[in-house]
Amino acid sequence: MVSLVLVGHSPELLRGLRAMIAQAAGAVPVAVAGGTAIGNLGTSSPAVLAAVRAALAASDGDGVVVLLDLGSAFMALEMALEELSSAERSRIRVSSGPIVEGAVTAAVEALSGAQLENVLAAADGAASAAKLPPGWPDDEGSWTRG
Repeated sequence: MVSLVLVGHSPELLRGLRAMIAQAAGAVPVAVAGGTAIGNLGTSSPAVLAAVRAALAASDGDGVVVLLDLGSAFMALEMALEELSSAERSRIRVSSGPIVEGAVTAAVEALSGAQLENVLAAADGAASAAKLPPGWPDDEGSWTRG
């Protein structure tokens, strides 16, 4: 099964997101990297590397989709990826989708047994998911109806 790696700056955010995924698609392996060793906001390449390695091991060869919260998380990921073999890197995809919607959508897709590229597409596609019903706000920019 495709595994997920969530890379963020807030360990609290990642714990909450992991809990959402557990309820929606509990069998999907999820590794997280976020926060610093002293409890501050941030992330580090050693933590990301450990999460990626754990996800690779849990994926049984099916691959890993990584989701990021902010641009600097990519820098930590980039440094971590340099430590992996080319064979390991070939099994990893990085999503540009939003971390919350993308991770939950990707997890549900992975749970269905989807291939790596389909799980990535689900994560990326979450960027365009509508959150409000059509017509909100109305033409005048109002948030009320009537």
